[in-house]
Amino acid sequence: MREMANSAQKVGVGPMAAVAGAIAEGVGRELIEFSPEVIVENGGDIFLKILKRRLVGVYAANSPFTGRIALQIEPEETPLGICTSSGRVGPSLSFGRADAVIVLSPSAALADAAATAIGNLIKEAGDIPKGIAFAQGIAGLKGVVIIKEDKMGVWGEIKISPVEEW
Repeated sequence: MREMANSAQKVGVGPMAAVAGAIAEGVGRELIEFSPEVIVENGGDIFLKILKRRLVGVYAANSPFTGRIALQIEPEETPLGICTSSGRVGPSLSFGRADAVIVLSPSAALADAAATAIGNLIKEAGDIPKGIAFAQGIAGLKGVVIIKEDKMGVWGEIKISPVEEW
């Protein structure tokens, strides 16, 4: 609960914006004691500790990027939280209209809260640079992908792979 509150406070959202990421990470960290490789997905929020390269598919509503790109994650980058927020997909409240905001951080709670906060800023494709600039100011993030329709912005330690390589 404290991790949720601290993460949410850093980015200016309520603590419930970090709940799915915090739960995924909490379960994942417990499971690491029993398995050297763990992937926990909780409604678009992922915690992973992996032993080999993994590709994480991107779903961004009706965007042409959906099903065509993936994030390439290397074992040395984990444990890692990969959390997604959308103003167009899923039941969560968003004040924005992003098709997908994907945030990577060692803290899944922070990634979840940041994805929500960044997503709230994206009303149209022209807002992507504003979302990137906001992400750059959040200590503890490794990177972000923002998708709105046929436009995408990327910042940080992000490796994108076409799905055809699978």
